[in-house]
Order: sequence, then C-alpha cells, then structure tokens
Amino acid sequence: MTTSTPYHPGERAAQARAGRTERADHAGRAIRDTVPAVAARFLAERRMLVVGAADEDGRVWATQLAGPAGFLRAPDERTVSVAARPAGADPLAAALARPARVGTIALDPAGRRRMRLNGGSVPDGRGGLLLHADEVVANCPKYIQRRTPLDRPDAGGPPRAVAAGPRLTTAQRLAAATADTFFIATTGPDGSVDASHRGGLPGFLEAVAPDRLRWPEYPGNSMFLTLGNLELDPRAGLLLPDWETGGALLVTGEARTDWSEEARQAAPGAERMVELAVTGVLELADATPLTWTDPEYSPANPH
Repeated sequence: MTTSTPYHPGERAAQARAGRTERADHAGRAIRDTVPAVAARFLAERRMLVVGAADEDGRVWATQLAGPAGFLRAPDERTVSVAARPAGADPLAAALARPARVGTIALDPAGRRRMRLNGGSVPDGRGGLLLHADEVVANCPKYIQRRTPLDRPDAGGPPRAVAAGPRLTTAQRLAAATADTFFIATTGPDGSVDASHRGGLPGFLEAVAPDRLRWPEYPGNSMFLTLGNLELDPRAGLLLPDWETGGALLVTGEARTDWSEEARQAAPGAERMVELAVTGVLELADATPLTWTDPEYSPANPH
C-alpha cells in the first residue's frame, strides 16, 4: 500500500490485467480504516461473521462465527468486538487464541448487504475477539442469495469434525457442485488477510476432481482484492456453509487465476476463471447455531 493508492502491488497488477485501473481508483475512495456509524449499526444487527486467517502451519482457512444480534459491536471507530471465537475442531481455533491477522466479512443475506473488515485480531479474555480495523469496505449486493436466519433448536457444543482429509470425497464434491454461495480467504503483503464472498446459481462452483475446484469470476467492484492477493500468494481457503443444517465444508489449498480468452468463454458471465488445487478438507457439524431459509436467488446471477 502507498500514499497515493489504497491498493498493494498485486491488486494493481490484477486491475491492470483486467483493464479496470480507472474504475478501481474510483472504487478505492470507499476503502476506509475506520468503522463509520452506519457500519457500526449494520454490524450490531448481524448474526454471522466469516473469518479468514492462516493456521499454525501457514495454511489459509475461512470459517464462520455466529451469535445473537449484538454479538458484533463497534465500541469505537477502529475496533470491533466479537462475542465468539473459533473452537472445537475449527482449524483456526488455535491460531485465533493468540494475536493474528484476519480478514472478515459480515453478511446480511436477507438484505443482500455485506461489509469487509480486515486487520488484526486478539483474544478478548472472555472467549471472544477484538478486531482492529486496517481496511473497511462496503460491497455491492451482487450475487447474494436472500436468506433469513433461524435458530437451531438442537444447537449445542463446539464444531465437530465429521470428515477430514487431503481431498474431497464424492459427497463433498456433490455438496460443492450444488452450492450457490462460498467465501474465500486470501493473503496479501506483510501477512494481511482478506475474506470475500462468491455467489451464483448452483453449479457455478465446479468440483472438477477430488483435488480441484474451479469457479468463474463475475463482474464486481473492480477492486480485485482477492485476485490481487492471489497475484502475490496462491494460498487460499474456502468456506461452504451448509445453510440447512448449520454444518460447513472448509477447504484449503492454492489458487490460480486464468486470465485467458478461453477462460472468459468457459462459463456464462465469466470474466476469468479461478482454480483451487485442494490440499486439505475439513467437514464440520455444528459449525454454527443457525440454519437459514431456502434461498431467493440473486437476479444478478448469470444463467
């Protein structure tokens, strides 16, 4: 990051490759290092927070935290308090029990709104986290499927590992291939982390092999925060929530962006494709105390 732009060299390279530098400069005016009052109110109403970070072995994962409205608070413009922390079999439980760099995204599926906050994390001594804001970004509503949260009557206990391994099972490949939403965590310079959202109609995420996932990159805000990180560091982690059961599928590996003309024609609406070489998979039960209503698909999803 320099004094003249909020973007690091990888993001600048991705913007230039896509021919979006001018649009990115305009969009970059919305990047802040503080949490404005409207964002604080938005956070206080949320039930879900996606968190991305590197584990103790340096592998990048994305996971989710949940709680009642108010479990996220902004006590001041640089701090967000999270009344939850990864626990049990969650791959980030140990990493976030000490100071760490994190990328987070608060999602409001019912209102099709989202907000990213990237920065530092420390345990708060009460089983939660304190986040220090380095980068705060409000994103557009594109590709968010409308859902409403429901409390699980049988919720209880920390996340439990159902299956773990170096590659996807047949059932996990089916879950990926029918997903309409996932989240991706990536890392940038100096250990910075970003968490982002991807959505589309079921089938937009392809499980092309037990050790390979692929998806189209649709037109977005032109910041290229995810692809910019991948220009510098291929490590990535995916979170696929099970909206019906409260479970989750977590995948880690290394991702590569295909910028070719063939990639643009590989899927409806695609501007490029990203492929993840899978190196680790963890399937969790009780990943969250929430389930969600059936989706109302985004009108922005390419058909």
